[in-house]
Parts: sequence; C-alpha cells; structure tokens
Amino acid sequence: MIYIIGFLAQTCFSARLLFQWIMSERAKQVVSPSIFWILSLLGSYLLFFYGWLRDDFAIIFGQLISYYIYIWNLDIKHSWKKIPRPLRYVLIATPFFAIGYIFTEAHAFFDQFFNNEQIPLWLLLWGSLGQIVFTLRFIYQWIYSRKRQESILPLGFWLISLIGSGIIVSYALFRRDPVLILGQSTGLVVYSRNIWIMQKSKRGKI
Repeated sequence: MIYIIGFLAQTCFSARLLFQWIMSERAKQVVSPSIFWILSLLGSYLLFFYGWLRDDFAIIFGQLISYYIYIWNLDIKHSWKKIPRPLRYVLIATPFFAIGYIFTEAHAFFDQFFNNEQIPLWLLLWGSLGQIVFTLRFIYQWIYSRKRQESILPLGFWLISLIGSGIIVSYALFRRDPVLILGQSTGLVVYSRNIWIMQKSKRGKI
C-alpha cells in the first residue's frame, strides 16, 4: 500500500513532465501549462504521505517547500480558483496541520526520522541536499516568474533540475527505493530535452 501511494505520486510527476514535454514540442518552445502545476500539486500531496509512511524526512522536507509554489503558479495562470473551494481549503490547510503535528510531537519526530537505523545520518543529509537543490528550482522559477507576472519555466529551472535529480537518484540507489529511482531517472531525459529545445529556440531567434 505504501509503494502504491509512492508510485501514484511519481505517476503524477511523470505525467506532468510528459504533458509539458509534448506541449513544448508542439509549440517549439518551452511552455508552462496549467496541467503541469495541477499534477505537481497532486503528486506532492501524495509523495508527502509516502515520505511520512516511509519515515523519510528527506522526501517530506522537499515537498513542504515547493507545495505552495505550485499553488502560486496555478493562481497566476487563473486556474487555482477553478478548483472547488472546499478542496482548495483542504489543499492549503493540510501542510499546516502536518507541521503542527510535527511540532507537538517534536521528540518522537526527531527519533523517528533522524535516529532511523535504516537510514544513516550521512545518507539522510545527502538525500536532504538533493531535495534542497531540487526544490531550489521551484524557488528560482517562482522568483523569475514573479518578476514577469507570468508562469515561466526558465533555463535555470531545468539546469537545477538536472543537478538535484542526479543527487536524488544516487540517494535512491543507496535506499533501494524503486519509487524515487523510477521517477527521477525518467525526469532526467525530459530536463535535458527542455534545455535542448530552449537552446534551439534561442539560436533560431539570432
């Protein structure tokens, strides 16, 4: 059951990349469709619970940071308010409840995640580094897009994605985590392709 949740999350992440890739190929330039952000939000929601059930702080940490950036992109694209209001409230509130629970059970949380015999501290730190780098792409994307008041997936987003994904794949290999290995490995191809499309589009404008 735990792996099913994880694979459903990775299916959402893979589907978002597939849709974004196909739409970019058709437009002959890198695009930022609403479906990309909808699937990102759904995948993040599921992966958060997967990380919790796997006692994996590195996964949870990464999801908490990028979660609201997905919502911001949906809002700037005028797609957020199309989601039923009760569901929007649930989506916004869930991370707050989760963080609140973590603080009320801080000691148990620390023991559960940082004193986990199945995950050595050095590996936890390495996985967390990958999640930090991987999440930085969305912080970069948010800053870049906010300045232009539109949702854009710039070159830096894809370059950071490549670096972060590479770290996470190595972490997943040590953890023997098929969910992360499958999800991140397939993403490497799409990240590289988007960089190629952007470079080609740039050369075409010269």
